[in-house]
Amino acid sequence: MARSRHAERIFEVAGSAAALAASRIAASWRRSLVNHRLDPVDTRAPERLDAAALRGAREAAGPLLAAAAPFLDRLHVIAGQAGCAVLLTDADGVVLDQRSPAAEATVFERWGLWSGGRWSEAVEGTNGIGTCLAEGRAVTIRPDEHFLSRNTAMTCIDTPLFGPEGELVGALDTSSCRSDCDAALSGLIAAVLADAARGVERDLFRARYPAERIVVCDNGAAAGAMLLAVDADDLVVGATRAARRAFSFDPARDGPRPAGDLLGWTTDAAAPDNAERAMLRRALARAGGDRSAAARALGIGRATLYRRMKRHGLG
Repeated sequence: MARSRHAERIFEVAGSAAALAASRIAASWRRSLVNHRLDPVDTRAPERLDAAALRGAREAAGPLLAAAAPFLDRLHVIAGQAGCAVLLTDADGVVLDQRSPAAEATVFERWGLWSGGRWSEAVEGTNGIGTCLAEGRAVTIRPDEHFLSRNTAMTCIDTPLFGPEGELVGALDTSSCRSDCDAALSGLIAAVLADAARGVERDLFRARYPAERIVVCDNGAAAGAMLLAVDADDLVVGATRAARRAFSFDPARDGPRPAGDLLGWTTDAAAPDNAERAMLRRALARAGGDRSAAARALGIGRATLYRRMKRHGLG
């Protein structure tokens, strides 16, 4: 009977224009019904990759697994005491790694909250992992907010993970099978999860730019780690998603940009023996690659600019 009431509520809410405008859960329910053609009373077992497919997914996510492992361990120490499983997924919602309390391990494995489990919205409908990935934001999905009736015993708290180039790479999830996971506990876990996500993103970014100077702009309030990668010529060559949004700057789209221009520095941080090379690169970056404009900004002729560029291998 409970399943029938849950399904009826989903159909009613997902068909209401007012509910769709006011609730992200309603919008997710509608995606599950209309886009993914799922049935809330579907009783099929949770989907799980076979060993070979899971091995391939883990190999493809090698850097993410390496960066996240210590944070999963720390989260397990905290969330495990509250009976929560801690999971890491890729961008497709496949569980790559997990930690769970021994007492509840059998329950979590039966529910599919285990390595190899598939938790995209297309597979499971509205759920913490899938909805977090679909919307690219932190979510808490309470029992009666799940789409499938068989998932309405769990509370899921999730935050997205973004890679060094600003791309969505996965999610961190804590899931509880206990009825005492109230709003206060959920809020505490969500804050700890967000902090762990920033740590994973920081380590991913540093691994991507091992030779660059990493400038931390994070004030702790940003939804993600705010980091810039600055090369030897004082040009910003990389930025995390949070930094790109904060500075309205995308290195792939806009090209390298002088760190001083972006951050308002008044001193030149470039190495003294590379001062001229750094100066040329910054002038070219400011001019968007326009050599005539760069020469004018430097107060030299184009021929002189070309000679100096050639001397420093900047052809």
